[in-house]
Amino acid sequence: MTHFDVTTRDVRATGLFTQAQKRLAAWYRPGSGKPADFVDLSISPDGRQIAAAAVLADKLEGLPGQRICLIDAATGAIEMISSSERIDRLPKWSPDGDRLLFVSDRDAPYDFQVQILDLSTRIETPVRLKDLWVEYAQWSPGGEYILIAAAGRGVDLSGAQGGIPSPLASSDEVPAWAPEIEAGHDESEWRSLWLYKVADSSLKRISPDGVTVWEACWCGSDSLLFVASDGPAEEDWYTADLRRLDLATGAVHSIYRPRDQLGWPCASPSGDRIAVVEAVCSDRTIVAGNLLVSSDGGQSFAVVDSADVDVTSTAWQSEDHLLYAGHRSFESVLALLDPDTGASQTIWSDDRLTFGGARFPEAVPGPRPGQAALLVEGHFKRPELFLVDRDEARSLIKLGEEPFVDACEALGTAHEQRWTSEDGLEIHGWVLEPKGERPNATILDIHGGPVWLWRPRFVGRPGYPALLLARGYTVFQPNVRGSSGRGQDYARHVFGDMGGADTHDYLTGVDQLVADGLADPARLGVTGGSYGGFMSSWLITQDSRFSAAVPIAPVTDWVSEHLTSHIGHFCEMFLADDMTNPVGKYHSRSPVFFTEQVNTPVLVVCGAIDRNTPPVQALEFHRALRMNGKQSALLTYPGEGHGIRKMPAVIDFTARLVGWFEQHMPPGAPRSRGDRS
Repeated sequence: MTHFDVTTRDVRATGLFTQAQKRLAAWYRPGSGKPADFVDLSISPDGRQIAAAAVLADKLEGLPGQRICLIDAATGAIEMISSSERIDRLPKWSPDGDRLLFVSDRDAPYDFQVQILDLSTRIETPVRLKDLWVEYAQWSPGGEYILIAAAGRGVDLSGAQGGIPSPLASSDEVPAWAPEIEAGHDESEWRSLWLYKVADSSLKRISPDGVTVWEACWCGSDSLLFVASDGPAEEDWYTADLRRLDLATGAVHSIYRPRDQLGWPCASPSGDRIAVVEAVCSDRTIVAGNLLVSSDGGQSFAVVDSADVDVTSTAWQSEDHLLYAGHRSFESVLALLDPDTGASQTIWSDDRLTFGGARFPEAVPGPRPGQAALLVEGHFKRPELFLVDRDEARSLIKLGEEPFVDACEALGTAHEQRWTSEDGLEIHGWVLEPKGERPNATILDIHGGPVWLWRPRFVGRPGYPALLLARGYTVFQPNVRGSSGRGQDYARHVFGDMGGADTHDYLTGVDQLVADGLADPARLGVTGGSYGGFMSSWLITQDSRFSAAVPIAPVTDWVSEHLTSHIGHFCEMFLADDMTNPVGKYHSRSPVFFTEQVNTPVLVVCGAIDRNTPPVQALEFHRALRMNGKQSALLTYPGEGHGIRKMPAVIDFTARLVGWFEQHMPPGAPRSRGDRS
């Protein structure tokens, strides 16, 4: 076999790069005008149409564009109604259904501002905020106002959003040679709320100074509900509380101070009933946990019995109906709660399919209780848009061209895997296998977080699993302790113990695959991003079984991570220690201090502008490995943050990841453990 050389600067002429590029092109179909995906679904007030951001790529460069479209709820017919060459997203219907607002960066890259589209005339009205960019916007219950959540140009994005500084942080008025300055927080680093009055186009700030608003919604017509902190830094989110603002007086009251973190606040039409999710969390925007409901305007909250579902999205459909989505082990669930009785009706659930966006299942409410839009998919089942209504589910659109979909579905099979860890805890995960004989060369693929999970997303989507399967590898995706979907106690197991018992969860899972005849013990690899990057680095310092490793956006030195990352508080939370403790976990769980024990060839990957796990983490690990005479190569992608996301860099990264595994543990017939030729 001719080995792919990851140390070659330009690999565009190689077969692996070409294969990765063809797969990406088959998904996006650049220049065709056909949507590769739908995000930000929103059902019209009369239930007859679904607005969405259609993902369209004109070419395989940068991030794919998005256009606002309308989907006929009866026929599935698609009409494109916006024409930006960049990104239009987050469409929201006015209460009367006559207008759509959405957020667009059509005027300048990444400078997102509100556009209001009159659906009868197709005339757009822009709403611009000076020196701020818009994260999201919502109509008031009566349609007289628009709530706008705006961010200063100096804010950071969360790890789940890319972990980068705002792309608008630099000013054209500042010369390129001027230094970057860090001396405390300035006015450009805050997130604020603004109220736009439709009748006279007036705009005013309504959130108080000294408060950062992370997530907000209307609470009736005369107040707002928001998750907020008194500091603007990304790490301040971890200690944010729930507040209510009276629009008439401007008074703000804290109504719930959590033990953990908060997300998905929403209120009933009157504002008397409030729901919010509290969960142990790794990252802002990734919240899966207990559903809390208040029926007295926020004076008191009670945890609702969600039938063991970790709730990941909420939406009131009336005063008496709360739609929520979430995960229960392998199962994705959409349910309707009656807050008076506490009873939930399951609207949709499946343990082999999932729905929603890239992070978690989402509740997209229709005008009737129990009505929702779902983008459903499985590992080997293409995404399909459904309109569900209580017990009825109707298919509207299937994504993907038939030949590409057929090829993806023919790549292999997926099955649930359960095993017992060293301490007796049952662990769950997914095994994706190529078709053919067993055992196979196997890649342990570790998700980020640690509080997140693997779920059945279509392998035809951009990413490396499909190319690994196509080349003959089995992909093992465990949801070990700390993962979402198994309740808060299961998630909390990892607190204070990253690199502890979770280490054995992974290793016993691999042991089980070997014992079951699925994995070849002589050809085991490991990869993963963020927490998965940390564990990929950590495992190879603790166990010699892995033939190759590709840590992506890793943490390898917890002390420098605390001091250079924008989420230093995360380190304290998850290590339950202090970095000044010379014999504590900041040192004993840092892979960089154990590189002399590594026998595995390592390809370390990072983004040059990552604020979440800064590139120095990858550099330290690579240099420490080389200092100890180990085989290591470092890939640093310019312009990339927490994970490689832009094209063609993502094509290059995919090819190099697969090439590294093929060099050190090629697929094919099983070999003896000592043969790594």
